[in-house]
Amino acid sequence: MTAHNVVRVARRFGAVLTTGLVVAAMTVPAGTTAGASLPDRPETVAGTNPEPAVVPALQTWTGGRGDLTLRPSSRIVVLDDGLDDVATQLRADVAELTHLRPRIVTSRPRAGDIVLDLDGDADVGPGGDAVAAREGYRLDVQDRVRIVSRTDTGVFWGTRTMLQMMAERFPERGVLPVGEAVDWPNVAVRGFMLDVGRRWFGETYVQDMARVMSWYKLNTFQVHLNDNEIFPENDDWSTAQSAFRLASDDPELAGLAAEDGSFTRAEWDELEDVAAAHHVTVVPEIDSPAHSRAFIEFDPSLGLDGGDSDHLDLSKPETTAFMKDVFTEFTPWFRSPTVHIGLDEYPRELEPDYREYANALAAHVRSLGKDVRAWGSLSVMAGGADGYDKDVEMVSWNNGWYGGRTAIDDGYPVVNANDATLYIVPFADYYHGHGLDGRWLYDQWEPHVFGGGQDVDPDDPLLLGAMSAVWNDLVHEDYDGQDVYGLVEPTFGLLAHRMWRGPVAGLAYDDFMGRVERLGVGPGVDELTTTLLDPGDLGLPVTLSAPRVVGEGDDVTVTATIRNTGTIPVSLRETTLAVDGAEPLVGDARPERLAPGGSTERTWTFAAGADKASFTVTATGKRGRNDTSASARSSVAVVEAAPPGTVHLSFDGVATASSVEGGLDRLDARHVNDGDLGTRWASDYSDDQWVQVELAQPSDVSAVRLFWEEACAERFVVQTSVDGETWTDSATVDESTCATDDVELTASGPVSFVRVQGVERATSYGYSLHELWVFGNPA
Repeated sequence: MTAHNVVRVARRFGAVLTTGLVVAAMTVPAGTTAGASLPDRPETVAGTNPEPAVVPALQTWTGGRGDLTLRPSSRIVVLDDGLDDVATQLRADVAELTHLRPRIVTSRPRAGDIVLDLDGDADVGPGGDAVAAREGYRLDVQDRVRIVSRTDTGVFWGTRTMLQMMAERFPERGVLPVGEAVDWPNVAVRGFMLDVGRRWFGETYVQDMARVMSWYKLNTFQVHLNDNEIFPENDDWSTAQSAFRLASDDPELAGLAAEDGSFTRAEWDELEDVAAAHHVTVVPEIDSPAHSRAFIEFDPSLGLDGGDSDHLDLSKPETTAFMKDVFTEFTPWFRSPTVHIGLDEYPRELEPDYREYANALAAHVRSLGKDVRAWGSLSVMAGGADGYDKDVEMVSWNNGWYGGRTAIDDGYPVVNANDATLYIVPFADYYHGHGLDGRWLYDQWEPHVFGGGQDVDPDDPLLLGAMSAVWNDLVHEDYDGQDVYGLVEPTFGLLAHRMWRGPVAGLAYDDFMGRVERLGVGPGVDELTTTLLDPGDLGLPVTLSAPRVVGEGDDVTVTATIRNTGTIPVSLRETTLAVDGAEPLVGDARPERLAPGGSTERTWTFAAGADKASFTVTATGKRGRNDTSASARSSVAVVEAAPPGTVHLSFDGVATASSVEGGLDRLDARHVNDGDLGTRWASDYSDDQWVQVELAQPSDVSAVRLFWEEACAERFVVQTSVDGETWTDSATVDESTCATDDVELTASGPVSFVRVQGVERATSYGYSLHELWVFGNPA
């Protein structure tokens, strides 16, 4: 292995490699004999090997004594023709991990070999469990390795466990502990969804994601193939970014595929090949009738409002015919038995057309030989499932739109993709913009947990599994695929573990994450590198603290915390703050020694310009003899300055409301003080609704500025309160502009709460407010 390849493998796996890898002679162990029945989860007997630190954790392990060390003469013995592809993939992965290149043979096994076998009667999990029968396996390490399952997929998952056991034994990596595992997944669908409709990362990146999923036994990769910008500038849909990511040779569809990146048939086949080799099913999603701007760009007659929309006009038979043609063209590309047809977030007032379309499209895709999956939307769209096709798998993405319990009660098979728990919108201030809550997921979540009273029985036969998702809503933000993986990786293995194995008594979150850090992204990956810190890593983690929103010309104070998570001291030399479009500012330049576990802070202040202030903090130093550095990037939204003599008071406050339309996170009250006119709060459909901001500290308030969406308040009252219980009317507005209302207040003395109380709606919808700004001065 060249030095270059050593570095590449070091970034792929968590530990740092040395070039002097020595393959030891095989040790013949004293082990235990494989039992004929499924073992319980036994405690480790003194002197026997503990359970290997693999991810997901094993369902059962019976430790033996001693080790098996693979050597150059070790072979991969295939006892069934159906395992040839598994053997080929295993050989490549073993070669990357260990330098060994075992031959693939069909002869009699001998000591030191890796034996792959199919046995239709193999004991690979609980009797009668269809998921265990389909994917369970038995891994027995004695004087040889034997992996047996009822299916080639089960054998493949056994090879992933074997490779992880080898990777755990750094730096030897060819050593396996003697013992026996019987292992199986708890649920059938263990998934991840990537939105490539709004952002194209390239074919290799998508292939890499399939490889990494496989490393952690995730088996369902949903690729969201079309979508568009949510809030186009000036509400002009002709300017909205949109894309459809499949490029057909059919001249009737010329111009439909996005020019900045799309799969040709050959490129899609290559993705399918990579996924199949790693036993990952690629579930394609073509989303409609919402999120359909790419189709409307192709043919404006398909869209609502004369094409000025991202919603299809389902009143026209031509629209349904066009979408059937799209599925007819591309469904033959797809090897998955299931195709996802979208069906989320369409206007509820058009429900009759939506129902007819949903049923027609589902029937058409089934006529093409595929099962149908869709985003669950029936609670909002129809208040139930009456009149809707029941032969559809539902992805429950939001409890308000269609919760897991509700969908199962209606008879639908369900995949849990609950947005409040499992959605990431990279670098947004909603939907886990900086990554999922790993500790909460580890302690509280399993596939049957939907929250909000929608949890289901973990053994319910209609619960198919779960899926996390990345949505690239922020189409104009500057980030790439590696940035996205940095948000996904901290919980990728964790979610796989909770889907496959579930809780493990005595295995703490930090210890489990240590396993994930050591294992990295796995073998065979071309572009992705691990982003998790390991004790052998040379990085320094930097975290930033700054205000969310400031007024133009206000001071921005940025605090950086630099930590040493390694095992040896770091000599910190310099930290710099670089603001886009300005000269870098040097922080405290004094050298500082950070002991293991130590940390320090650096603070800068600069004046905000007229636009969003984006900045990067970089820390440099030495760890031992090695140079080390790390950076962190963030930004502050900049809005119009407060009126003279006052400051903005709402952005540091906490916004709450009497209700949120459909329980949707994207319409939550917190959006009224996020400084973003592209987000909004929306209430239930009644007059007596309110939204309020609890200020960060008691303040003398003088005015508010309200940025209404079209669904505004015709009449409203602005109220103030000291304690949030007793309210004073500080202004009454009997005729709103339904655009931007500047309202002077008569509040006297410091207050802590400012509320907009609706009196009368201007539309049949609820109240919808983009921003609530409060002006005044802290008391």
